[in-house]
Amino acid sequence: MMGWCCSGICRALALLALLFPLRERGCWGLNPSSGDLEKSPHSDPDPWEVLHRHKRSWVWNQFFVLEEYTGNEPLYVGKLHSDVDKGDGKVKYVLSGEGATSIFTIDENTGDIHATKRLDREAQAYYTLQAQAVDRLTNLPVEPRSEFVVKVQDINDNEPKFLDGPYLAGVPEMSPLGTMVVQVAATDADDPTYGNSARVVYSIIHGQPYFSVEPKTGVIRTALPNMDRETRDQYVLVIQAKDMVGQMGGLSGTTSVTVTLTDVNDNPPRFTHKSYQYTVLESLPVQSVVARIKAADADIGSNAEMDYRIMDGDGPGMFNITTDEDTQDGVIILLKPLDFETKSSFSLRIEATNRNIDSNFLSLGPFSDTTSVKVTVEDVNEPPVFSTALSKMVVSEDAKVGSSIGRVSAHDPDTSNNGIRYSIDRNTDLERFFNVDALSGVISTAKPLDREANSVHNLTIFAIESRNRFDLHVSLSRITLITVLDINDNAPVFAIDYETLLCENAMPGQVIQTISAVDKDEPLSGHRFYFALAASVAGNLNFTLRDNKDNTASILTKRGGFRRREQPVYRLPVLIVDSGSPALSSTNTLSVRVCDCDSDGVALSCGAVAYTATGLSTGALLAILGCIITLLVMVLLIVTMRRRKKEPLILEEERDIRENIVRYDDEGGGEEDTEAFDMVTLRNLNVIRDPNVRRDVTPDTPTFFHYPSTTRPSYKSLPDNVVFREFIWERLKDADVDPSAPPYDSLQTYAFEGSGSVAESLSSLESLSTDSDQNYDYLSNWGPRFKKLADLYGNSDGTSVFS
Repeated sequence: MMGWCCSGICRALALLALLFPLRERGCWGLNPSSGDLEKSPHSDPDPWEVLHRHKRSWVWNQFFVLEEYTGNEPLYVGKLHSDVDKGDGKVKYVLSGEGATSIFTIDENTGDIHATKRLDREAQAYYTLQAQAVDRLTNLPVEPRSEFVVKVQDINDNEPKFLDGPYLAGVPEMSPLGTMVVQVAATDADDPTYGNSARVVYSIIHGQPYFSVEPKTGVIRTALPNMDRETRDQYVLVIQAKDMVGQMGGLSGTTSVTVTLTDVNDNPPRFTHKSYQYTVLESLPVQSVVARIKAADADIGSNAEMDYRIMDGDGPGMFNITTDEDTQDGVIILLKPLDFETKSSFSLRIEATNRNIDSNFLSLGPFSDTTSVKVTVEDVNEPPVFSTALSKMVVSEDAKVGSSIGRVSAHDPDTSNNGIRYSIDRNTDLERFFNVDALSGVISTAKPLDREANSVHNLTIFAIESRNRFDLHVSLSRITLITVLDINDNAPVFAIDYETLLCENAMPGQVIQTISAVDKDEPLSGHRFYFALAASVAGNLNFTLRDNKDNTASILTKRGGFRRREQPVYRLPVLIVDSGSPALSSTNTLSVRVCDCDSDGVALSCGAVAYTATGLSTGALLAILGCIITLLVMVLLIVTMRRRKKEPLILEEERDIRENIVRYDDEGGGEEDTEAFDMVTLRNLNVIRDPNVRRDVTPDTPTFFHYPSTTRPSYKSLPDNVVFREFIWERLKDADVDPSAPPYDSLQTYAFEGSGSVAESLSSLESLSTDSDQNYDYLSNWGPRFKKLADLYGNSDGTSVFS
């Protein structure tokens, strides 16, 4: 037989379980043959009978472990022992299930079970484990596996918490005592079935004496009646929840509750003044705002909405008042124009009433108030007023310059009744056809009128109020329409330019054209035109005219047999007379062209017959002309190319080349281009110049034969191909360092001979060399005439001028 023990108490309980196996204590027996856990079949068995049931090898209870154990040693839970275990070490105890090996351990030899970690009931309230005894050598079970439960015993280690806090709540102002505001709730994670660890009571820490809280339910209620929002509209409460039924040592938690008093309509509107005065200009436009008034209401939102109305006052229909929904102002609006001269002030009585009245607070009323408003009209300098808004006048087209057409009239509506001056807006009379008298307003013609050019003149007349000659105020303008009446001053003419065609095969009496006329005049009775041939052609034998009496006429042939070769065009003058008074007429020429027509009378060709000689066609002529032009272009190109080849770069007749410009179609390479000019004429082909010598600086005079300066040979002794080169380099050096040289390139000419002649040089220049045998010192004795020669050739040291 095997059992569980939890310290001394557990062992005593286990003994009682063996003696009194009560159902409610959970005593269980394990059938070794089946391995199933079964309840005891008897609810109240005999204790001695229980001691003789040897087939039950496992007996245990539920075990309890205290949570949050803080000891240093593992917490002892209980002990497992089997009757099979004889103490010889052949039986080994094995533990499995929730938390086995990680939380709970078992001594495989003794069967002692310990908890190695701190347990938290709020994390897990119980653990289900399986115990089994096995043979140590074979690991085969010696008894069936059974389950047992380890319950974690609760301690008060969790304070109450308000999961929904902090709270926001509202309650209407002026609420009666005890009105519910909000209910708060705190939860405690401890075991509610064990002790008082989870039993919470509520209390108010901050918020008295305005509010109270029920200890058990957490319902917050008003503690004072008639709290006024207009005095204070918000309260912040601190509510505490404490476990252990509020006893000492219990844990607590707090939350805040913000209570806002909501508005009710408990304040009537009141005007701050019993009367208001406003001044407006009489020129204020209709529908303009005259004034804004407001009745004060301490309420907010819909409880402060109000309506305004005009109760009574003088000038009915002059004003109206509406409510500005944004500001709840009363807006007084002008409905009719003001006139200082008619009425200079108005008195109104205005009432303001709350729109939404709460019947619970009628005792605080009345919820309306009245005030008086006086509107004073201020006089302004009004513009002159015309007697009529629009003037219409007529004038005859033949009216003489200066003729009076009509008169405009205006007056000053102000009490001062100042004088009026008139003028025409010249933007409406750019050609200045009319004038207006500044004082009387009489309009007259300034230029001759032409109805056909402009039948209606639209003038703008200004009326100007003149307080004095220096104080003029432009005021209202008025439009005047002047209609020009027509007279018969235009003769009728052809309606269009007629193109009349006459077939050669036309028959006598045939109508070849119907004509009509137009007249720029517009008589009241309409146009009536009369047509006839001019007197000069009235008796012609070719054509006649028939007046159709409907402002048209027909042209008819008198004969047939018209021929283009005889006369291609006929000119027929037609006289047109209107019905005006006096009647006007004009003579218009109708051109009739003779045409060759087909059998249907359709013109094929008209006018004179063209006589053309036979010859080349137009295409051939164009081809010949193109060839001639091509040959001319080729000749010009050849001549131009030959002239370009023969044209020299430097004109022969212009020998001075110092400032000549030579043009050529060759692009140079800059200052480093050494190929631009051929200097072969100044060089000997057998001598090569050092290419490292710079050409952009003043050169030192180079020599192609190295010799000391003291032993420098004369030019005569130098090789022929070096003589000229040395001479040129000497002269080039002299020109480069000469400050008096011109600032442009110049051509230097030197008379110098070489030594290659068989007869040697005939020049006396070589006598200056140091090798000369001739002595010219005697020249200094020949007198002043030979002084220059003596200075040049009489030097005893024999220094060469070229050295």
